[in-house]
Amino acid sequence: MLLAATALEVGLASPAAELQPKPLLTLERTARRLPRTGDPIWDLRLEIPGEPDRHFDAVSGRADRQNANRDRMGSEAPLPMGRYRIGAAEGLGRQDHRELGPIWIGIEPEFSTGRRVLGIHLDPSAGRNWNSGTAGCIGLIHSQDMYALAELLHRSGANTLVVAQ
Repeated sequence: MLLAATALEVGLASPAAELQPKPLLTLERTARRLPRTGDPIWDLRLEIPGEPDRHFDAVSGRADRQNANRDRMGSEAPLPMGRYRIGAAEGLGRQDHRELGPIWIGIEPEFSTGRRVLGIHLDPSAGRNWNSGTAGCIGLIHSQDMYALAELLHRSGANTLVVAQ
């Protein structure tokens, strides 16, 4: 009993707490494409234990750069595969680039890559014109999804993104 109390006081998690499923955000390319621009549609899926999975349509990289080096800065390729730490959602203002939408959620790779300043944001040009796609971030296609995702990440405490394919 004293050992258990000591473990709680120093902030050690119990083995049962460590085994609890945690919320997870994953990004995976689908076979679907935006009709007008040809951008591949990526599935951004949020799994919150005990709740149905949420799916958000997204783009990553530019349509014609999907096979470029995903670890090279400036390649406009999709995000490199691997695990990322999810940061807090931040509201953007008029001084920020319009193509980033109203909210920025920073993501930090947990592996070595040449890519920097990565995040999740709205892509207001998705499927509309030559600016469709991102320079390498995750760009949500629908504006209401950006607000819903930010709220769900905050509420669930999700802090891990896994990029597949």
